[in-house]
Amino acid sequence: MSTAPPNISDLRINRGGAPSRETGRGRLVAFALVALAVTAGLLWFLRVPRAIAVQTATATVTGGAVTGSAGISANGYVVARTKASVSAKIAGRMEYLGVTEGSRVKKGQVIARIESGIYGAQVEAAQAQIGEARAQLAQAERDLERAQTLRKQDLIPLAELENVATRVEVLKAGINTARAQKRVADATLENTLVRAPFDGTILRKDAEVGEIVSPASAGGGLTRTAIVTMADLGTLEVEVDVNEAYIARIENGDAARITLDAYSDTSFAGRVRQVVPTADRQKATVLVKVAILDRDPRILPEMGAKVVFATDPGTPATTMPVRITVPLAAVVRGTGGARVWVIEKDRAIPHAVELGRDNGDSIEIRSGLSGGESVVLQPPADLTEGARVRSAQ
Repeated sequence: MSTAPPNISDLRINRGGAPSRETGRGRLVAFALVALAVTAGLLWFLRVPRAIAVQTATATVTGGAVTGSAGISANGYVVARTKASVSAKIAGRMEYLGVTEGSRVKKGQVIARIESGIYGAQVEAAQAQIGEARAQLAQAERDLERAQTLRKQDLIPLAELENVATRVEVLKAGINTARAQKRVADATLENTLVRAPFDGTILRKDAEVGEIVSPASAGGGLTRTAIVTMADLGTLEVEVDVNEAYIARIENGDAARITLDAYSDTSFAGRVRQVVPTADRQKATVLVKVAILDRDPRILPEMGAKVVFATDPGTPATTMPVRITVPLAAVVRGTGGARVWVIEKDRAIPHAVELGRDNGDSIEIRSGLSGGESVVLQPPADLTEGARVRSAQ
């Protein structure tokens, strides 16, 4: 009697069995904890106030420089006292440009030329009108001589003689008119030539051959108003802004030393040419023009320069007053006085301030700020102390 072979399929592990109750309960608890954490984070995010975007500026500080026996110093730039942007007297297309940057020109030298064909034709037409008027006048004068002879013989009436004489006078006036038109045509043709107004050096070309140029702005960016910019380098001087607290110590004719930023190891002799009789109230400075006595080809227009004005060696050292200014839009005025919102660690903090001189776009702060603070421009009406802010820039 045979025995059936064993069924090995009974030994297979059943992996698709139902999960235990403990496993399903653990997963449910983990899911609940995650949902609770997300909800708590969302509530915290909604309750935390967001930073307010504001425009900011910096409280600027001027002054504090020490001056004394070494002299008063000020910074400025080299400029040419005689400088011009040369343009054409009439509008037209430029057909010739005879200079480039650095070219030296003499007064009256032709720099450029405007297309002049039509203006030359007008001159020729005016000349032809003069010739025609002269021929008619010559014939009229001969007619007048014959009329006078015939009148003496009582062969023509007096009225006819007067008509012939009148025609002679009219033609003489016509010749004067033609000559005037010829002068106008000559002047217009001459205006097509752009000449140097003085001896100098070409600093910059502002137009090229083929471009439309005009003495007045027209046609937007397609029309140039200046052809070249030139200056007389023999009239170079330095313009500096001197703090008004020390302007009384500077007079016309005072000696000065000039140091260029480009050549800091070399100084040039100078002399105060003019103290401009007005002040810049925004910067609290006065413009001083200093002539350069030591001519040097290395000195060029628009170079940065430092000027030290000579003072009495016995003058004690003094310190320039420190001035703090902020934009006018940063100041909030109220019944309790003026205040400025300052950003400290991303928080808006109000500072009570004492206001000084109003400079238009900015205002002086006499107390309440030390300078360098980041201030809020046009603070929102609902801004509160300690509110989180961020710069909109």
